[in-house]
Parts: sequence; structure tokens; C-alpha cells
Amino acid sequence: MAIIGRIFAVFFGFLAACIVASIVVLWALFFPEVSDMSLDVDQGAINMVLGFGFILISGFALLPAAIIALITEVFSIRHILAYAVGGALAGLFCYLGFIPFDTVNMTFNGIVRRHLEVMVGAGILGGVVYWLIAGRNAGGWRAVSPEPPPLPPLPR
Repeated sequence: MAIIGRIFAVFFGFLAACIVASIVVLWALFFPEVSDMSLDVDQGAINMVLGFGFILISGFALLPAAIIALITEVFSIRHILAYAVGGALAGLFCYLGFIPFDTVNMTFNGIVRRHLEVMVGAGILGGVVYWLIAGRNAGGWRAVSPEPPPLPPLPR
């Protein structure tokens, strides 16, 4: 029964991490425009952009995040640094998924350093949010109750 609750915690942590990561990515991409705009912002457009950003981030981050969650659950890794590094790797893999790969030269073509930094930073923040929700108790569902002490020997 504890594993079902753990699955819900992992799922909710993943959703919250994706929301935070999409907000970070969209804020970084639209920051110059937002800083020059007046206070009259079309909320419908902002909501639509955030929705598409969430779908984009969660779709591309699902497989790397699931692998990281599985590894941390199996080995009961609960350190925040592990989740930050895992989030950074997930952000890196998500960004590299967008970039064309030249198989002849074995290099990625068109890497923009700022975009790479934004995706890795969003992954780090997403990993920390996941740790806050689900990572602090990783592997806790496998806790075994201690064995009772052995009974004393029977008298003869």
C-alpha cells in the first residue's frame, strides 16, 4: 500500500518540477520582452504560453526524469545534490534533443550557450522542487520493520 502512495508522490513531484522548469524556461526566453512591456499584459496569452511550455517540458523530460526517479528510489538516494545534478542532466538531455546531430563529425550543430544554460538551470530547479516534494523520502516505502528479539530458550 505504501508503494501506491509513493507513486502518487513521484507523479505529483514530477508535475510540480515540470511546472517550475517551464516557468523558468519561459521567463528566460521572454525576459527581454517582459521587462520592456507595460503593466497591461494579456493574461490569456501568458496562460497559453505557460501551458504550452509545461507540455513541452514535461514531454521531453519524462524519460530522463523517470530514469532518475527510478534510480533514486531503488538506491534510496535522498541527498538534494543528487536531485540537482539529475535535474541538470535531464535539462541537458532535453536541450540536446532539440539540436541536430552531425553523425559524420560526431558533433551537435547549432548549440546556443544561453539556451543550454537556461535548460540546465531549469533542470536544476526542477530537481530541487522534485526533491522537496518526493525526493526527501526516496526509498522509504521499502522500510522493513525491525525483527522482534529472539525468544529465550525453553527450560528443560
